[in-house]
Amino acid sequence: MTDAILVLEVAFWVCFALVFYAYVGYPVVIRFLASVAGRRASPPTPSTSELPTISLLVAAHNEASIIAARIANALAMDYPAEKLEIVVATDGCTDGTADVVRQFANRGVRVLEYPIRRGKATVLNDSIPRLKGEIVILSDANTLTEPNAARRLARWFVDQRVGVVCGRLVLTDPRTGSNADSMYWKYETFLKRCEGRLGALLGANGGIYAVRRSCFTPIPADTIVDDFVLPLQAKLRTGCSIVYDPEAVANEETPPNIKDEFRRRARIGAGGFQSLGRVWGLLNPLHGWVAFTFFSHKILRWACPFFLIGMLVTCVLLRQQPLYLGLLLAQVAFYALSALVPLLPTQTRLLKPLRLTTMFTGMNVALLLGFWRWMSGRQRGTWQRTVRTGEA
Repeated sequence: MTDAILVLEVAFWVCFALVFYAYVGYPVVIRFLASVAGRRASPPTPSTSELPTISLLVAAHNEASIIAARIANALAMDYPAEKLEIVVATDGCTDGTADVVRQFANRGVRVLEYPIRRGKATVLNDSIPRLKGEIVILSDANTLTEPNAARRLARWFVDQRVGVVCGRLVLTDPRTGSNADSMYWKYETFLKRCEGRLGALLGANGGIYAVRRSCFTPIPADTIVDDFVLPLQAKLRTGCSIVYDPEAVANEETPPNIKDEFRRRARIGAGGFQSLGRVWGLLNPLHGWVAFTFFSHKILRWACPFFLIGMLVTCVLLRQQPLYLGLLLAQVAFYALSALVPLLPTQTRLLKPLRLTTMFTGMNVALLLGFWRWMSGRQRGTWQRTVRTGEA
């Protein structure tokens, strides 16, 4: 065996081991660590008089068709009216979103209108200092919160060590209205629970999370994934705790088609690579479990497309050996199956697990595209709104 062949073989198995650990090994490890070293935090039970003042902030771009429903949902929250502020910040809207919001002025709803579109990060930076609440709940225009979600988020802030609380986002099918949580989303929620027990939660769900206003640090204007960078910057600056509360629930529709979902994943991928330069300090081992979860859950996951390419390339170069020829054919078959599955009638129970191949391949292709967009500077901080129900 030549040195070159040995290097290729080692490279293949290292790439394979890292992909396996990122998707299979890490969930097993984090579950074990959460059970032996974690703790199930009990939320405080403050009285109504002890609850903090909150501001619900919704950043919106051309959401005139749904913003009234979002405001009505916010007004229905079970929270003391004298301690609740509802604010919609419009980012360069051209469809009259701000005019719709102003119709609710007599019910205490405020609009912060920014006529020039600059992106969500800038909207948050400019709006949060103008809010009145001690706690800011950040949400999206297409997210509908459960009536008790605000109370459940706010109760944690009685503990002054808590700086960010992430709620649970439930995905629904826009066509049927039924729960559409995919296996992947359940998998990510499982990881959040485990990381939360270790005090090592990473980021938040953009549709429902809260931040102590005094912990907020303005984020760079070109930030792509604010719900990841904003909480982690707060932790870096203040050392505050980030808590996951699965009982604080919000509902959001999934994108109506695969193209929109892929575009969303590519944008998140670009934002992930961008965020490395902004919160890399959390990789310092002095941050304990946070450094471990950040490396295992995020860094390795974002690097998996390159490991997969490495596996494919090394097998091509080693194809003269029967083992690696077989592994090459297995990879080709896997990717072919992932492309074929969307064409099959996957409502059949036996075929549903095959969707994991499409999910896995699509996610890694989206990450690869996100990396290219980040490197080329093509991904901007301004967001492209997803088509809503009835608009597709």
